[in-house]
Amino acid sequence: MATSDIETTESNNDTGRIEAFSDGVFSIAVTLLVLDIKVPHSSELPDGVSLFTALLQQWPVYVAYVGSFATILIMWANHHNLFKQIKRSNHGLLLVNGFLLLVVTVVPFPTSLLAEYIRHPQENVAMMIYAGTFTLISVLFNLLWWYTARSGLLVNDGDTVQAKAIERSYLLGPVVYFIAIIVSAFSPVLGFVICIGMAIFYALPRATGQ
Repeated sequence: MATSDIETTESNNDTGRIEAFSDGVFSIAVTLLVLDIKVPHSSELPDGVSLFTALLQQWPVYVAYVGSFATILIMWANHHNLFKQIKRSNHGLLLVNGFLLLVVTVVPFPTSLLAEYIRHPQENVAMMIYAGTFTLISVLFNLLWWYTARSGLLVNDGDTVQAKAIERSYLLGPVVYFIAIIVSAFSPVLGFVICIGMAIFYALPRATGQ
């Protein structure tokens, strides 16, 4: 095996460990979301209220769950695609990726908050916190990309069609999510729609140049 082949294998193993750890964190985050969906206990059902009705009354929880699950799933997919562009790691990459995962693990909290306060006078505050969480995550995705690009960690120094497409799409995230925070102060529903719209946008395939 040539020296370059050995170096490539070591680099793949290095970034592979980071991605494997990240995958575990994303998995835990989406798993925690389901804990908000409660089983209506028969002893707690009000007189005249059926089990079906009690389940329907939990619709805010279902909405928040689906929205957050879809968003985390898409973040995981984009994180995976980002690491396809990274050829090696360093200590700084470990830290920046760790900060990103730190905020990802927080997502179940604003999700629970939103589910609890939908159709409540304070739902705008809950929605602002929800959108704010994804704003911070999008900023950290940009920071992760910026750091890897400036540190020479990208394949071909990021000079590929896919790398440029990733960079352009990442720059849009903080702006739109910040708009969602402002909009949520007046219309929580529209703020939520904007967040879901961004999830759909990031779910769309990017140009690969292949």
